[in-house]
Amino acid sequence: MNRAPFSFYEFFAGGGMARLGLGEGWDCAFANDFDPVKAATYRANFPDAQRHFHEGDVWKLSADDLPGRADLAWASSPCQDFSLAGARAGLKGGRSSAFFGFWRLIEGLAAAARAPRTIVVENVGGLLTSHGGRDFAALAQALAAQGYRFGALEIDAAAFLPQSRPRVFVIATREPPPEVLVGASPFHTRAVQAAAAGLPAELAAHWIWWRARQPLPRNTDLAALLEPDDAVAWHSPERTARWLELMAPLHRARLEAFRARGERAVGAVYRRMRVEAGARVQRAEVRFDGVAGCLRTPRGGSSRQVIAVVEDGRVRTRLLTPREAARLMGLPESYRLPAAATSALHVAGDGVAVPVVRWLAQEILEPLLGGAGAVREVRSATGSR
Repeated sequence: MNRAPFSFYEFFAGGGMARLGLGEGWDCAFANDFDPVKAATYRANFPDAQRHFHEGDVWKLSADDLPGRADLAWASSPCQDFSLAGARAGLKGGRSSAFFGFWRLIEGLAAAARAPRTIVVENVGGLLTSHGGRDFAALAQALAAQGYRFGALEIDAAAFLPQSRPRVFVIATREPPPEVLVGASPFHTRAVQAAAAGLPAELAAHWIWWRARQPLPRNTDLAALLEPDDAVAWHSPERTARWLELMAPLHRARLEAFRARGERAVGAVYRRMRVEAGARVQRAEVRFDGVAGCLRTPRGGSSRQVIAVVEDGRVRTRLLTPREAARLMGLPESYRLPAAATSALHVAGDGVAVPVVRWLAQEILEPLLGGAGAVREVRSATGSR
């Protein structure tokens, strides 16, 4: 397309994964994050960070700190209070309330006639259901009050990467969307439909059913992204035995079936708290479907993920490496991770999957911002499903 790059602000930018997903057709006018490790990682990967990156609390920014008028404002605000693993405090929670720090800036931009043309709010699925849908309604009210129409998609990164990572993307626009961008989508999950149905009439009038097509089938699995066996440190037999002891009978039987067949099988193991006979019990659960469980930050509820390899009648286990975690987020091999494993896993586990962002940009954001001609060009270039 013969046009200047789109411009965007990236709030709660982390290691810049939304920027990577948007790609070279987008110019980052401003980015921020308050976490020193993430800020250092962002600077290490983007040489122009000195021009536009601000390290600090979003509440300490003002609209005057943001240059020009951006085509897009992307906000991956802290998700802990919406997560099923968290306290479900909702938008009033100490972390997720950072969203309102971001929204205060959007209101300031609007007052100066510089409101972004589009907004994307990315978060966990709990955003749709927190406090019986009242938090989602509060988000919808904020968007509608500033003249935005909006809709939501729930996309699992497993459609693009071998990682189960469902996330909600609320896409808002101040401009009428082309008809080709409105319609049915496989990403209108039951949760999205329920959230839309639960909105009061005055907010439902602002709803858009964004049309995003089914992507081509994923062509890689977990095993393809792992380091060679001889390049990683494996657990001792005793530690592996402890992991096996933590497994519920169903998961242990699944593993033993592969061991009996003698073939190589690669699985992802993660810890869960389960209620058994009225008591909370920690369990290890394994999946052999070629997909890793959702990556978490090291201090998150499921902690660091473990790889289990069954081969020649034996079982070996080890920790997922930071580079493997980066691959599961769609980060390129050239991406610079923090040297400390915990920091690297924190950056990766707290980010947004890069290919999902690229898909959204291709399917909705670029056609929306580029107009009808851009819709035709993108649809023709990518085909349909």
